[in-house]
Amino acid sequence: MKQFALDHITPAGADLSKVSFYFHPTNDAWCRDHGPAFLINPNAEQKKVVVDWNYNAWGGKYPPFDLDDVIPTLIANKLVLPLFNPGIIMEGGSVDFNGKGTVITSKQCLLNVNRNPHLNQAQIEQYLMDYYGVQQVLWVDEGIIGDDTDGHIDDTVRFINEDTVMTVVEENKEDENYEILQQNLRQLKEMRLLNGKALNIVELPMPDPVIWEDQRLPASYGNFYICNKYVIVPTFRQPKDERVCSIIQQCFPKHKVVGIDSTDIIWGLGSFHCLSQQEPEV
Repeated sequence: MKQFALDHITPAGADLSKVSFYFHPTNDAWCRDHGPAFLINPNAEQKKVVVDWNYNAWGGKYPPFDLDDVIPTLIANKLVLPLFNPGIIMEGGSVDFNGKGTVITSKQCLLNVNRNPHLNQAQIEQYLMDYYGVQQVLWVDEGIIGDDTDGHIDDTVRFINEDTVMTVVEENKEDENYEILQQNLRQLKEMRLLNGKALNIVELPMPDPVIWEDQRLPASYGNFYICNKYVIVPTFRQPKDERVCSIIQQCFPKHKVVGIDSTDIIWGLGSFHCLSQQEPEV
């Protein structure tokens, strides 16, 4: 697998001095959800730590998942970072942060009985505050049709700065996602941040339905990945692709937006944000 990766990134001009390989067996590829959650505090003696939430493959849907579940601990040990184990189920794609004390998530996922049935909403909020270092939890109701993660927020609502979210909306009123996403939009308009401000809301259209073997796949332009200089946007061989990339580019003037065909990847029920898990530098 290392050679396979090198055969692709070398022709692309990657700086191999900045690429490291760690060989840990996994059950699946979606490291956003089973990978480590890095927390940083530049003023602390230990500036970076790892949180290893429990993981059960989105409510026990895809066993086995034992190899995925231990990945954060293996990475923390390899990087010699302090490790915290909250002891409850939590996936990286179920939460999104503004970097100023606020996390947003969905009730469909975090309150699902297949995750932590022994915890109520207030108790889950307390875990988020204790182990993510936030002071505020914002909730929307649901995720998109076809999403086997039970409503991950990284397909629907994303913070793009401390007071602005980008949220997907369905333009076709006959589509089954239309009312779901309109309800999310209504809820976002009512939310207030810690400083009392309303959210700035940028609407991003949904792609036309992507179907495979009569199954609607969770195709969403909201599953973009923000890296140091680029925003990687999933595209779906549709006329909307160019318009969506233009909207996102306007929101990220210091980044270059790159659209990459995600049609084959979405067959696995995820895209670029799901396939990645960033480590912040301190």
